[in-house]
Amino acid sequence: MDKDLTGKVALVAGGTRGASRAIAVELGRRGAYVYVTGRTSGEHRSEVNRPETIEGTVAKIAEAGGEGVAIRVDHLESEQVRALAERIDQEQGRLDILVDGLWGGDDYIGWGKTVWELPLEFALRSVRLGIDAHIITSHHLLPLVIRNPGGLVVEMTDGTAEYNARYRKDTSVGFYVAKTAAHNLARAQAHDLQPHGGTAVALTPGWLRSEAMLEHFGVTEENWRDALIREPHFCISESPTFVGRAVAALAADPERDRFSGETLNSGQLAQIYGFTDVDGSRPDAWRYIDEVQETGKPADATGYR
Repeated sequence: MDKDLTGKVALVAGGTRGASRAIAVELGRRGAYVYVTGRTSGEHRSEVNRPETIEGTVAKIAEAGGEGVAIRVDHLESEQVRALAERIDQEQGRLDILVDGLWGGDDYIGWGKTVWELPLEFALRSVRLGIDAHIITSHHLLPLVIRNPGGLVVEMTDGTAEYNARYRKDTSVGFYVAKTAAHNLARAQAHDLQPHGGTAVALTPGWLRSEAMLEHFGVTEENWRDALIREPHFCISESPTFVGRAVAALAADPERDRFSGETLNSGQLAQIYGFTDVDGSRPDAWRYIDEVQETGKPADATGYR
């Protein structure tokens, strides 16, 4: 792809793994200088306790022909985020793209547990990771985003606004509240950014073939279809690169303000911008989930990718 983001400065908060890592790589591939933050570095691991690191993300950016830097930041610590903002200001004097992919709460989800069954500390930690960290990051970084007209803020979430409008029995209160907050946060930020020529959206991938998900199924990106034996609906899954390309395409669109305040998804943006996943397909995961998976039909991605 063309280096159409050359000269832009991006921050991917929580860019250690999964969707956020791929977003950082694709922004770098298209020319943006990318700051990658997170709690897991070569010397420290977060409570997630996975091997992926922020330095590993920057290495992948370099492999893609881009440039970036890894900075270990706990985005729940206001002073650390304040220092990050000051550093970006000193080094760049601007921030054009802020992607807030902070989470790290998978171990606290407690799938299917009621609010009284889920350990209280799990619910509250989910809220801290999925809401508090996002608000702290916005507080300190948005003053840089509004310095120049055209800034973009992307709040990563899990599920479309329509899908998340209903509480499902297989979720839990902490996860649900944390992830649905992104819809409202994007709307509030869109309102605040509008006088400064900025855009804010929430964005969800589909069923993501993250490092953790591939590990869960005992497959790799190369043989991921072997997982369909255990979970047939995994046929609609997408690589992290797909959502990375979605953010990069959105960032390069001079008319992206038409989406401000909305919750978007990777399959939707693929139809608009014409990009594909790594296998050349365009998985439309949320339409599939609504029309096939949620209605109890047999798994069949025909017409959905």
